[in-house]
Amino acid sequence: MSTQLLGVIGWSGSGKTTLLEYLIAQLVATGTSVNVIKHSHHDIVLEPARKDSARLRMAGANEVLLASPYRVSLITELRQQPEPSLSDLLPRLAAADLTLIEGYKWEPIPKLEIHRPGLGKPALYSSDLRVVAVAADTPAPEDLRAGIVWLDLNRPEQILKWLQLALAEKLF
Repeated sequence: MSTQLLGVIGWSGSGKTTLLEYLIAQLVATGTSVNVIKHSHHDIVLEPARKDSARLRMAGANEVLLASPYRVSLITELRQQPEPSLSDLLPRLAAADLTLIEGYKWEPIPKLEIHRPGLGKPALYSSDLRVVAVAADTPAPEDLRAGIVWLDLNRPEQILKWLQLALAEKLF
């Protein structure tokens, strides 16, 4: 199974996570398997320091794989090594129909931008030729670049239909 990749980009507070929650739940309900890679600029705290897995990691283990009947978590300490690239991370995921990439604005992958002009931040689609669609809470501008699909952020079912069609047609 070859996964299709779609980046989901936008400024903090634009509604990326809320939209992704909706899209993932709807896609999974119809039998589409979905993976997510989320980039964060912040330190990631996954467990309290007193837990065994954290203690082993802090003792010097490079990776700790924590398994239970409910989930598996692999924690890798970079220990001054560079952050892995998206292309390094993708092979670590199980096969899926779709992998959604939240963040990684700089990666050369097809992207859906979540844009709220009310945040006072510039649109990303105007300078990123990899943006294939924009979900916004305003009408499309008259000078919208050809080939960009403009979606209503307040109608997530419209965004879902666009995504399902794009997946069926293997547009990304």
